[in-house]
Amino acid sequence: MRTIGLDVGSKTIGVAVSDALQMTAQGLTTIEWTEDDMSSADKELQAIIEQHEVSAIVVGLPRHMDGSEGDRAQLTKIYGNRLKRVFNLPLFYVDERLSTVAAERTLIEGNMRRNKRKQVIDKMAAVIILQQYLDTKF
Repeated sequence: MRTIGLDVGSKTIGVAVSDALQMTAQGLTTIEWTEDDMSSADKELQAIIEQHEVSAIVVGLPRHMDGSEGDRAQLTKIYGNRLKRVFNLPLFYVDERLSTVAAERTLIEGNMRRNKRKQVIDKMAAVIILQQYLDTKF
């Protein structure tokens, strides 16, 4: 069984998946969605869950630098609780402070052009979120 990691943004959801041993995270895709219709990504997530035999979901929780939770964190929790209910899978939150910054830094160091970075940044952030979770399991 595998775990998926999600970086939930206002317009896209970055998706990563663990290997079967749940030791490493790999970027999978970016799903376009809308917060006004929280079910808009359900079909694509369902297909990923079935295809990769997912047994748990990890969602990045955006906290402020002081550790407090703002509006974005509250929306993420509402969406996460909905995912847990819809897909009937265990759901875990991981503090995602600076995950997007770390993802962008990694892509810049890899000499990726700005327009290409925009296409993969959410997927890369999902990898960082999921790997952070996987590292705490061992």
